[in-house]
Amino acid sequence: MIAFPNLSPDIFSFELFGMTIALRWYAMAYIVGLLAGWWIVLRAVRAEHLWRPGSAPLTPEQVERLLTWVIFGVILGGRLGYVLFYAPGQYLRDPLGALRVWEGGMSFHGGFLGVVAAGLLFARKEGVAPLSLGDLFALAVTPGLFLGRLSNFVNAELWGRPTDLPWGVVFPGEAAQDCPGIVTLCARHPSQLYEALLEGLILGALIFWLVWRRGWLRFPGRVMGVFIAGYGIARFAVEFLRQPDAQFVSPGNPLGLALHWGGWGLTMGQILCLPMIAAGLWFILRARASGQAA
Repeated sequence: MIAFPNLSPDIFSFELFGMTIALRWYAMAYIVGLLAGWWIVLRAVRAEHLWRPGSAPLTPEQVERLLTWVIFGVILGGRLGYVLFYAPGQYLRDPLGALRVWEGGMSFHGGFLGVVAAGLLFARKEGVAPLSLGDLFALAVTPGLFLGRLSNFVNAELWGRPTDLPWGVVFPGEAAQDCPGIVTLCARHPSQLYEALLEGLILGALIFWLVWRRGWLRFPGRVMGVFIAGYGIARFAVEFLRQPDAQFVSPGNPLGLALHWGGWGLTMGQILCLPMIAAGLWFILRARASGQAA
């Protein structure tokens, strides 16, 4: 097993008027991810060879405006998704708690839906082709996913199930060490790093190759389909090794399955991934069948 490294969730912190002001790695991941995505989209719309002549869906000026929409979509969608999908009972008892975003609790699936909604509203307002805009989102998002999962590891959160594999990590904290049947140190799968590898590096490398080498931006919806299905498959697989949220775990359901029968079932993350996989495959096949260039 591997001891958890001595990492602080704060990049720096200081006291000001009796309050602690801190910049956390998780917040920095959002900031850098959004800026990296903005730069990637800006570069793509300026690369004329990626599109059929005159068909880039956005101008550089529109990309600047799009960033604001995406920021609101990520934050509002991510928080609302966590409240609705993972802790509805908690926030029904304490509705104002949903506003305390500094306490943590963000959902990728909620953030994804928030960005979709923001993108559709932006596309309608600006007269942009929605499928091509979705392709640009897919191209831009994987660096942020990679950084976000690394930040989850630094924060020692969202760890995996107990394991006796040699790369199991001994995460700190009473909850991480609460492993039934284990009386010594409990090592867990570093599922945050699995997701960083699958959702960030591998899926991102595939999408960049398809865009910059295979010209897939000429087929509206195809790159978006690859991202949606690819993320869904990667997250579905990692969920088998990831510790579910505590609210789903009970004495009769130690695996924290949100839907279960006869000892088998699915976690909430897997349930939310199934429609993503189906939708992604549909967009890929639709774009291939139409054969229309962007």
